Amino acid sequence: MAAMDAISSYDRMKEVKEFDESKMGVKGLSDSGITSIPRIFLQPPEILSDLQSSSTCTNIPVINLSNINSNDHRLKIVEQVKEATKTWGFFQVINHGVPISVLDETIHAIKAFHDQPHEVKSKYYKREEIGANAAAWHDSLQAWMGPEAFKAKEEDIPEICRNEMVEWDKRATEVAESVMELLCEGLGLESGKFKELTFLDARVLVGHCYPYCPQPDLTVGITPHTDPGVITVLLQNHVAGLQVKHGDEWVNVKPVPGGLIINAGDFLQIISNGVYKSVQHRVLANSSKETRISVVIFFNLGKWKEDGYYGPLPELLSPEKPAIYRDFTMQEFNENFYGKGIDTKSLIEKIKIQN
Repeated sequence: MAAMDAISSYDRMKEVKEFDESKMGVKGLSDSGITSIPRIFLQPPEILSDLQSSSTCTNIPVINLSNINSNDHRLKIVEQVKEATKTWGFFQVINHGVPISVLDETIHAIKAFHDQPHEVKSKYYKREEIGANAAAWHDSLQAWMGPEAFKAKEEDIPEICRNEMVEWDKRATEVAESVMELLCEGLGLESGKFKELTFLDARVLVGHCYPYCPQPDLTVGITPHTDPGVITVLLQNHVAGLQVKHGDEWVNVKPVPGGLIINAGDFLQIISNGVYKSVQHRVLANSSKETRISVVIFFNLGKWKEDGYYGPLPELLSPEKPAIYRDFTMQEFNENFYGKGIDTKSLIEKIKIQN
């Protein structure tokens, strides 16, 4: 309680402004050798109360894509992907076709960017707007990779990791396309339906850095949330920290060498009429002296329907399976997400049809 009393008795906005204006980031704080974290990072009790995983599950499902083009194997893989996305909302894929060397180069390049002195990388400094909540213990580099109208100019991507980010966008999009085909087939749709609906077109690449935290029991790397889009493809190094909510328990996600993590977003839950689930996840503050790096690409639709609305796909609806979500507008979607930062399923709750 003492920590929370301290939080309530200081000018939080002033300290947030000072931290942002310094542009040193969390990595700069960590590198400076601090032994206690600034008050703006202290999380409330409801976030801190269950940081340790209580689950007996040792990992999320791992799915081997090596025989994806063999008819016999593909049916089995479709079923595995469908089951994992229905029950977990998360899975890891191995033998996905991206060479290990490309994964390593991508991680290395993002780490190299974050390892630069903050004076060098300050022009790219950006921290998520967190409203009244505490700040989270990570730094991020972000770039829009599509659609063309929003795509980052070459000079807007740091030279130290530019080639690797462009290459990773290409490779991760290939994996996302394969996964979306499997998800379509799991719903009984044509395999190219999601691509046709431009679900691969809007892409944001984010390179996260989670440096050592001297008080990992008082803050988090990223607060619990669901992703708003269609799917997310995540590459991480071997430093653990990601946790996924499964039932009432938090499950530690153990990094699998050469694996990529896929998770469903709120948009996918809605358009699948609740068949696929977006699931809460979070990242713990890093207690390891070694930096945790993750490279995330969020996929969302690039082009809305002509009437400006979206909702459950009509092909999935019938008298026996009526829509459980109402249609919503692009404005609603954007305001819900960009208006208040990351949270959990708030759009889903807002548009759920009450019976």
